[in-house]
Amino acid sequence: MEIKKLVDLNSLRSAPLLSDNQVKKILEELETYIYNADWITIGIMAPSDTRAIETLKSISKKYSSIKFDNLDSLHADGSVFLKGNQKTGNVFVRSEDGLGEGILITCQYDENAQESNTFGPLPLDFFHN
Repeated sequence: MEIKKLVDLNSLRSAPLLSDNQVKKILEELETYIYNADWITIGIMAPSDTRAIETLKSISKKYSSIKFDNLDSLHADGSVFLKGNQKTGNVFVRSEDGLGEGILITCQYDENAQESNTFGPLPLDFFHN
């Protein structure tokens, strides 16, 4: 399956390898949603807690308005699922086997009339540029 748009990722279990052009195009589309959301939640499926935290930090580095608390206190063994909430700044991590690998971004809205949308999985290095 060729990835041309953000929605093409939604049926995948793990993030695909993306070319620089694909990353640029998908990031442009994703940022429209991020900037229009009231806040986002981030889910990261990673092979280790260290990799998940590094990935979360790469998102905070790219977007100064997305900050999280107490990252140094996080720990889980083996493959993990990390969840961060931009609105509260809270982050949780748990060990979980059998997951794919990648980043899930959910755009949230204060108004109940607007439905939240989840995008991904994006590669763990997606926001490193």
